[in-house]
Amino acid sequence: MVDRWTPDSWRAKEIRQAPVYGDAAKVAAVEGRLRNYPPLVFAGEARRLKTALGRVAQGQGFLLQGGDCAESFAEFHPNNIRDTFRVILQMAVVLTFGASTPVVKVGRMAGQFAKPRSNDTETLEGTTLPVYRGDIINGFEFDEASRIPDPARMEQAYNQSAATLNLLRAFAQGGYADLHQVHRWTLGFVERSPQAARYEDLAHRLDEALAFMAACGITAETTPQIRETDFFTSHEALLLPYEQALTRVDSTTGDWYDVSAHMLWIGDRTRQPDGAHVEFLRGVKNPLGLKVGPTTEPDMLIRLIDTLNPANEPGRLTLIARMGSDLVGEKLVPLVRRVQREGRVVLWSCDPMHGNTVKSASGYKTRPFERVLGEVEGFFAIHRAEGTHAGGIHLELTGQDVTECTGGAHAITDSGLSLRYHTSCDPRLNASQALEMAFLVAELLKKERQSDGTVRRSAAAE
Repeated sequence: MVDRWTPDSWRAKEIRQAPVYGDAAKVAAVEGRLRNYPPLVFAGEARRLKTALGRVAQGQGFLLQGGDCAESFAEFHPNNIRDTFRVILQMAVVLTFGASTPVVKVGRMAGQFAKPRSNDTETLEGTTLPVYRGDIINGFEFDEASRIPDPARMEQAYNQSAATLNLLRAFAQGGYADLHQVHRWTLGFVERSPQAARYEDLAHRLDEALAFMAACGITAETTPQIRETDFFTSHEALLLPYEQALTRVDSTTGDWYDVSAHMLWIGDRTRQPDGAHVEFLRGVKNPLGLKVGPTTEPDMLIRLIDTLNPANEPGRLTLIARMGSDLVGEKLVPLVRRVQREGRVVLWSCDPMHGNTVKSASGYKTRPFERVLGEVEGFFAIHRAEGTHAGGIHLELTGQDVTECTGGAHAITDSGLSLRYHTSCDPRLNASQALEMAFLVAELLKKERQSDGTVRRSAAAE
């Protein structure tokens, strides 16, 4: 018998990656105020996302999930939100038009403030302080006052998320996402990149297709999908007091939804089957993600799937594989085979970022683009060999002109990392590298579709 779930039943479980607040009364007061704040997203939107992800899980689309490693209070600016949105739009157009597949767009935005860390403390020049856990918990500055966890930051994160969502909805539904605007989505520094010509060629071909459709009477006025798009938000549900405070009963269904984001995921460090994070998320009806790292065993994965998606509902659970380019072949295959054999319906997505982080010779944490791409290629090859669908990609990226990941067509070198290394946490792909990745993934999706067509023709011939 599964224990009865309530929004606070997680509090009786072991919890990892949780900050230690010094004033319990202050935490309770912040939670109380958050419980009275309006929802950031709506249950109906989360259900719409789950339906779309269900189609992807059954091979009828692709999930593009991307955004900041960790959102920042200091970098909160409408231009940064716009530019990340633009990059994701560009990538989606490349994937949709280049690979002839519907793309579900989910941002790591409007809530991605908390970060799991390997250690509780860090030491710099002989001074040891609590580690930075994201702006929703403490400050990045290396001083004692900044590193003290402050529950008031939860309200600042809520307010920034609300403002971000307001702008994202305006961009998605107010005409900015109109396919006739594809030429205007290119960021200035990307125009100087090797990807610019490829994107412009695709944009011209899209213009021709839109002109043909208009001649047939299909315009932005008659077909809203041309001028607007669905754009959903997601983040790691790490800080559970915040998540619980934003969990509400949907008046139309009577189900519980975490209204801090459309989709929530559990990280590789907090996926213990009897732990607090799994306990909390098993009870909300949002679509969920589960990070699957190289230490994940097949038996454990099946147990987690059955806990988080007991009804085996398409679109409920996305498995986000993060193995590293050197381990993806060895570690992912047994998991894919076991899930397939057990008949579990999941969406497989690839996070090629977290398993490919290295320390550069100059001392910067970075991610070599060739290793990131290598994991993506390995992920697709495994699913092609196993007859399953490589359903998505999960990237840490930004619209800013940063130099945080080496390689790519722009060939960022180790010595060039210091030019614009702005991240407060993990290195991100810049817009040029993200667009390059989209073209490469589109080619892999074409190969998958061609392979599927060959299999179907062979089956029909037999």
